[in-house]
Amino acid sequence: MARLQNKSILISGAASGIGRAIALRFAAEGARLVLADLTTAVREGGTPTIDLLRAQGCEAEFLQTDVSSEAQVQAVVDLALARYGRLDVLVNNAAIGNGKPLTETTLDEWNRVMAVNLTSVFLMARAAVRAMLTQEPLEGAQGVRGRLVNISSQHGMVACPEDVAYGTSKSGVVYITRQIAVDYAEAGIVCNAVAPGKILTGKTGRAIEPKWLDYSHARTPMPRLGAPADVANAALFLASDEASYITGENLLVDGGWMAG
Repeated sequence: MARLQNKSILISGAASGIGRAIALRFAAEGARLVLADLTTAVREGGTPTIDLLRAQGCEAEFLQTDVSSEAQVQAVVDLALARYGRLDVLVNNAAIGNGKPLTETTLDEWNRVMAVNLTSVFLMARAAVRAMLTQEPLEGAQGVRGRLVNISSQHGMVACPEDVAYGTSKSGVVYITRQIAVDYAEAGIVCNAVAPGKILTGKTGRAIEPKWLDYSHARTPMPRLGAPADVANAALFLASDEASYITGENLLVDGGWMAG
């Protein structure tokens, strides 16, 4: 049987990049999906994720969602429950960067990054866990009622050069992952994070400036930078019943960045 067969899974930021890779990887393992994003447009180009999934025969829904909106977050969780009858896994992937150091960051820019990168994790996790606590564990789940996989970053543990808002927000994701794991372990909720290093997702601008690519190569012991599939594979493990005694962890997918 596929590793996520018939599991109901909600993924935020699923239109492009890492979120798109996670959706496609999970679908290949039998998941039934709800995708939440502001748009269906694919940043790196290609067929919209929702259309690609449906063409492949995957059960999938899309709802345009501002993950910083309490009402819209509740609506997309309600969609998953209405469509599939339960919510087995939440993947908190939506995030934005700002690309500015402290002295150049406006309050509005700071607040927007925090809203999308951190407040959204709180809102999505709260709505999802409330639903998960009402459902019984599936057969073979070893008592687990639901799983959360948060996408953090190595920059949640070390400074993010010239992007104070992004790094601070991701450190919050690392923390809230542990807090949820500890508070709800006894109730059968598992919560972990995946911390990507430098992942080449198709972003343009600052993400691929030679200065930052050279920096990332210098920090990464492995001879290549990461791909979205590297993160998707780690997320798959943490979303599956194979991760049976792991909670509160922040799994680095960084080519050795943090080991150096």
